[in-house]
Amino acid sequence: MSLASMTGFARALGESGPVRWTWELRSVNGKSLDLRIRIPTGLETLEPKIRERCTKLLRRGNVSIGLSMQRDQSAQQFQVNESALEAVLTTIDLLKRRVPDLAPPSIDGILAQKGVFELKEPEDDEDAQEALHNALLTSLDAALIDLVDMRHTEGQAITSIVRDQIDRIADLTQAAEGLPARQPEAIKARLKKQVSELVDASDGQLDPQRLHQEAVFLATKADIREELDRLHAHVAAVRDLMDTGGAVGRRLDFLAQEFNREANTLCSKSNDVDLTAIGLDLKSVIDQMREQIQNLE
Repeated sequence: MSLASMTGFARALGESGPVRWTWELRSVNGKSLDLRIRIPTGLETLEPKIRERCTKLLRRGNVSIGLSMQRDQSAQQFQVNESALEAVLTTIDLLKRRVPDLAPPSIDGILAQKGVFELKEPEDDEDAQEALHNALLTSLDAALIDLVDMRHTEGQAITSIVRDQIDRIADLTQAAEGLPARQPEAIKARLKKQVSELVDASDGQLDPQRLHQEAVFLATKADIREELDRLHAHVAAVRDLMDTGGAVGRRLDFLAQEFNREANTLCSKSNDVDLTAIGLDLKSVIDQMREQIQNLE
C-alpha cells in the first residue's frame, strides 16, 4: 500500500429526473478523521450512509462534504395557500366595515401578498425518493474515489521527498560515526588534556577520587554510541513503515520526534566542531522531514 496525503479535493456532478446536484469534497490535515457534512434539508437520513462511506476509505484528515441541489423549474407547481388567502380576505372585510368608501382590492393585489401565491416543489413518491437517494450516494462514491486518488498522488510525491530526507539522515549519522574525533585515541588525548587542565587549576590540590569522577564524567559525556545506535534504528523503522504503507502518518510523526530528541542529545554531548556541525545539519533535515510527514494520513 502506498502512503496518502491528507490534502485533496474532488467534485462530482449528477442528475436524476428534474434534479441536478454537485458534491464537493475537501480534505486537509487533521489529527484524526473529522467529517463535516452539509446537505440540504430533507436529506438528513443520508448522513449515516455518507459517514459510513467516508470512514471506509479515509483514516485521517478534516474532510468537508457539501451537497448542492437544483430542481428544474418547469417541474415546480404554483398553488394558492388557502390559510394565507383566508387571512387576507378577512382583513379586507374588516377594512370595508371600518372604511366603507375603500376601493375594492384587485385580484393581482391579493395574490401579491406574501404567502398567498407560492411555488411548491412536487412531492416525490417513495420509489422516486429512493431512486434519488441511491443516485446521490453513487455520485458520492465517485467523488470519494477521486479524492482518495488525489490524496495518494500527493502522498507519492511526499514519500519521495521523505525517502531522500531519511537517506540524508542516514548519511549524516554515518558521518558522525566515522569522525576522527570519535576514535579512541582522540578521545583519550582530549580527556588527558581536560584532566590536566583540572589539575593545573587546582594547584595540585585536586582529590584523586574527584579526579577519577571527573574523568569518568568526561568520558561518558563524549560517548554518543547510544544516540547513533538509536538514529540507525529510527532510520530502519521509518523505511519499514514507508515500505509497509497505509495510514502510518502518526507513527512516522512519533519517530520524527524521536529523531529530534537524539539529534538534540548529540549536539549537547558534542565537544567537537565537526560533530556539532553534523548535529545541526541533522536537526535541520529532521525538521524538514517532520513538516512533510505531518501531511501524511
